[in-house]
Amino acid sequence: MDNLNKNTNKFCDQNLTLEGKDRAHVLLKSLETLWFNTGTLCNLECINCYIESSPKNDALVYISHEEVLSYLNEINENDIIVREIGLTGGEPFMNPDILKIIESVLKRDFKLLILTNAMKPMMRHKKKLIEFNKNYPNLLSLRVSTDHYTKKIHQKERGDGSWDPMVLGLSWLSDNNFNIHVAGRTFMREDVRMLREGYADLFGILNIKVDAKDPCSLLLFPEMDVKEDVAEITTECWGILNVNPDDMMCATSRMIVKHKDAKHPVIMACTLLAFDQQFNMGTNLSTSKRKVYLNHPFCSTFCVLGGASCSN
Repeated sequence: MDNLNKNTNKFCDQNLTLEGKDRAHVLLKSLETLWFNTGTLCNLECINCYIESSPKNDALVYISHEEVLSYLNEINENDIIVREIGLTGGEPFMNPDILKIIESVLKRDFKLLILTNAMKPMMRHKKKLIEFNKNYPNLLSLRVSTDHYTKKIHQKERGDGSWDPMVLGLSWLSDNNFNIHVAGRTFMREDVRMLREGYADLFGILNIKVDAKDPCSLLLFPEMDVKEDVAEITTECWGILNVNPDDMMCATSRMIVKHKDAKHPVIMACTLLAFDQQFNMGTNLSTSKRKVYLNHPFCSTFCVLGGASCSN
């Protein structure tokens, strides 16, 4: 792994690091999770949002039900094995086609994971969500963004007034027996064990059915800053770090996005890199199999060094 330095010429060459070493790459092992970004519009504007979602940012426009169907049909027609469909944003429940998208995914017996802040956009669909959960048992999961177990720090990231509506939505999901996960952040540099204990206390007080000790039930994502000086990952790093490239997110997932003013959606190699065209895998799933060079700081901080994944 290359030594850290302040040279801004890192991550400029797809094949080589700044020190001239072969950049690490990842091959698509299997398409276990296919993500759809439903659009970057969100009811919140978080300080460190990975994709800069906000009430005004429509750099990724709402993907339509018909566009989602075209990819679901491609999966069926080409016998592509996909274990899970993921919906992310922005806030997915702001997409006007969200209920049709959810129903079409569930009707095809895919497991469906929806990332949400559990606030008003989700809560206005309570009746339909209960119906989906009843009609498609064990297929629907929702992951609620709860950046910290304290109101003060959560709202420092997400804004004043963001805590109580989130707690209301999370509690409603738990009370109605949805399969739920919680996504937290490690931006306070707290000890992970203490962090999980803090969430466990919160879930106990609120009677939330989430096991804070389970890393699949409470996911703790590393904090990232594209301006931060981070290590470039070389082919040698796999052995040095004892990390398997098959465990990287881009070995098992892709994300479909609709860029503003684009005629068609495209497939991106990573859920975190929706705009960097070097990670554009084309318009159909058959073209999305090529190797992914880890030529971005997030590849290092989130996946290789952070050991994180957006999938379950």
